[in-house]
Amino acid sequence: MNVASILKEKGHEVSTVGPDKPVADVARELTERRIGAVLVTEGERVLGILSERDIVKAVAREGKEALERPARDVMTSRVITCSLSDTAEQLMDAMTQGRFRHLPVIEDERLIGIISIGDVVKHRIAETVMEKEALQLYIANG
Repeated sequence: MNVASILKEKGHEVSTVGPDKPVADVARELTERRIGAVLVTEGERVLGILSERDIVKAVAREGKEALERPARDVMTSRVITCSLSDTAEQLMDAMTQGRFRHLPVIEDERLIGIISIGDVVKHRIAETVMEKEALQLYIANG
């Protein structure tokens, strides 16, 4: 299983915000959309990623004033990405080693989706269930 198959089922929608959007507004958007991160973009260019974890760290450092800051001040600017051909195993390894939960998908220098650890786990479970059923069928038919 690769990123292309995950996006085929999940879709290509990506939530983005501008670099000047206040962190409080981003937090509301994360809550309303029930997502864990948004990409901070300027035109087609990905500047960073802003996650729930980034917001919590900023509030812990600065208090409620962090919520008034622009997204660019709180985002993670070093964004690790993946491509359509990357496998679920590669994604899990990258996410585990980097201790992050979201990977933007870039193909031909264009943002075409985002994959979360939840997406990867969901597809790995489905793949395992299919393998189990195939083995049971194979055993049953001798």
